[in-house]
Order: sequence, then C-alpha cells, then structure tokens
Amino acid sequence: MGGVKLKRWDSAEHLKTEEDIALYFEACLEEAGDDAAFIAKSLGIIARARGMTQLAKDTGLGRESLYKALSGEGNPSFATILKVTKALGLRLHGGPAHA
Repeated sequence: MGGVKLKRWDSAEHLKTEEDIALYFEACLEEAGDDAAFIAKSLGIIARARGMTQLAKDTGLGRESLYKALSGEGNPSFATILKVTKALGLRLHGGPAHA
C-alpha cells in the first residue's frame, strides 16, 4: 500500500485577493482574544502572502526583524504592529466586546 504524502498547511498560499486577506485578518482578530502573538503571527502570514521584502521597504523595518517580530514568537511593539497593518492596507478597529 502506498504512503500518503501530506503537505504542511500554509495559510499564506491561500490569501490571493484583498478580500481574502481582509476576511482572514478579521477572523484572526475575532479568534485571538487577548493573544497578541496570534495577531502578530497572522500579520506575518499576510506579509508572506504579499511579500516580506516589499513590506520591509514600505515600513522602513528590516526584513529579518519583521520575520522575527511577526513569527508569533517575537514581541513586536505596538508601533511596529501599526506600521505593518498600515503598510498592508489593513485597519485595526474597535467595537463592543461580546459578553
């Protein structure tokens, strides 16, 4: 019997349109709760879908430092998160918390 080859899932490969990206980011914001690393990692996935080199140019931050900060294991400053979201054409927005 032949073995089954599995490929590691990479969400970045499935973010093809601006709508895909916006919906993905909105879902991540809703799912994250108070997990800042989850948000940072979701931005990293979006950045890889768009191109990390271009993001580095647009933010003025180093490509390697962006990879680290947006890995989910880094600890980016809020200023970095704001620069990244702006460069990616995304917005953080508030609304009432659901009880």
